[in-house]
Amino acid sequence: MKQSILSHTFASGLVLLAEPMMSLESAAFTFLLPAGCALDPLDYAGLAEVTCELTLRGSGNRDSRQFIEELERLGVEHGQSVSTTHTSYSGAMLSRNLLPTLDVYADLLRRARFPKDQMEPARQVVLQELAAIEDEPGQKLMQELRKHHYPDPWGRTSHGTEAGLKKLSLTQIREHYARNYQPNGTILGVAGNFDWEVLKAHVSALFDDWKPHESQSIVAGGLPPRRAHIPHESNQTQIGIAFDSLAYNHPDYFQAWGAVGVLSGGMSSRLFTEVREKRGLCYSVHATMHSLRDRGSVLCYAGTSSARAQETLDVTLAELVRIAKGVRPDELTRLKARIKSSLIMQQESSISRSSSIARDLYYLDRVRTLDEISQLVDGLSCESINNYLAANPPREFTIVTLGPMPLEVHLGVS
Repeated sequence: MKQSILSHTFASGLVLLAEPMMSLESAAFTFLLPAGCALDPLDYAGLAEVTCELTLRGSGNRDSRQFIEELERLGVEHGQSVSTTHTSYSGAMLSRNLLPTLDVYADLLRRARFPKDQMEPARQVVLQELAAIEDEPGQKLMQELRKHHYPDPWGRTSHGTEAGLKKLSLTQIREHYARNYQPNGTILGVAGNFDWEVLKAHVSALFDDWKPHESQSIVAGGLPPRRAHIPHESNQTQIGIAFDSLAYNHPDYFQAWGAVGVLSGGMSSRLFTEVREKRGLCYSVHATMHSLRDRGSVLCYAGTSSARAQETLDVTLAELVRIAKGVRPDELTRLKARIKSSLIMQQESSISRSSSIARDLYYLDRVRTLDEISQLVDGLSCESINNYLAANPPREFTIVTLGPMPLEVHLGVS
C-alpha cells in the first residue's frame, strides 16, 4: 500500500504531520518543541531538563496525580526527553483515545502550573539521574566524547551539572517555558488510525491561538581538545572514538550510513568480529551515526579490561582506518537484510513513525516515506559506498578514555 504523509501549518506556526496506518488499532503522537538544552545558560545547565520534569507535575485543571491518572485512564504509553535541540513528548494509545490525549498535552504545553512545592522534588529527580551516570561509566564516557567532539553547546548532556541544577530557580523555569514552549518551530507528528479532517480540526481548536515568540539564537563556542582522559579507579577502561561524517540531510548520507552499518550492525559486523570475537579484547564494541541539523559524526565505543585497553584501542582504530579500503558484497547483502527488517518493523509501529516523520521535517524540511527509504537502501552498492569511503576516509579522530590510565594513539592516526 502506498504511503501518504499529510501536512498542515496552522496560523500559530505549529506544523502538523500525519501518516495514516489504517490497519492498526492504535495511534501515536510526538511533539518536538524548540526547547533543547543548547538554550541552557552556561551557569544553569540542566534548565531544560528540570522544566520538562516540572511540566509533568500539573497543568490546566489537573495536579500531578490527576495528570498521571488521566493518562492511565486513556491507556497512554508516554515518554518525554530533552535533547540538544528539542524537548520531546510522545505517547501511544488506542486510536479512539488520541484526541482526548491531545487535550491533556495541550494543557501541558500551554498551561503548566509549576507548583512551588514541586520544584525541589523535580530538581532532586534530575540530580539523581545525573548522579546515576557516575555509576554507568559507558554512558559517562559517551557523553564526554560528544563534549570533546562538538563545539559547545552541541555536545552537551541534557542533565546539566550539579552546580547548575542547584542554582536553578522557579522563576528561571517559568521564563524558559514562556519563551521556548511556543508554536513556531514546534512539530506534531501523528501516525496510526485516525481521521485526518477530524484530527486537523481538533489540533486547530487546541493550538491555533497559541502565541509565537521570537526564537532564541544559539552561538557555538570553540572546538574542545580532541584528546582527553578521565581518571576512574576501575579494572575496566571505556574507550570513545569519534570522527566527522555527514548530517542526515546530506545527499550522500546513506553511503556513510552503509559504511557504518558494515562496521557495526549485528554479530557479523567488522568491529564485533575483529575486536571482540577473534581477539576477545572487549565485552562491547559498536559504532553509530550521530546527526545534528548541520553536521554529523560517527561515534564509536569499546568497553574492555584495563589490561587489554591499549590493544583494544589499537585494533579498533585499525578497523576504522581499514574500512576506507572498501566493503565487500557479502557485507552489503547482510546490511540490506538488517535494514529491511527494521523498516518492516517500523511499518507496524505507530510510535516509531510519529517520531520519525517529526524528526524528518526538522532535519530535511520534508518527510521521507518508508518506501523512499527502502529505495535509497536498494540503491546502495559496493561501488557507491566505496567511492564515498575513498573520498571521505575516517580521519582526525577524537579519542576519549575513562579508566585508571591514559592510552597512547599509535598507527600514525591523526
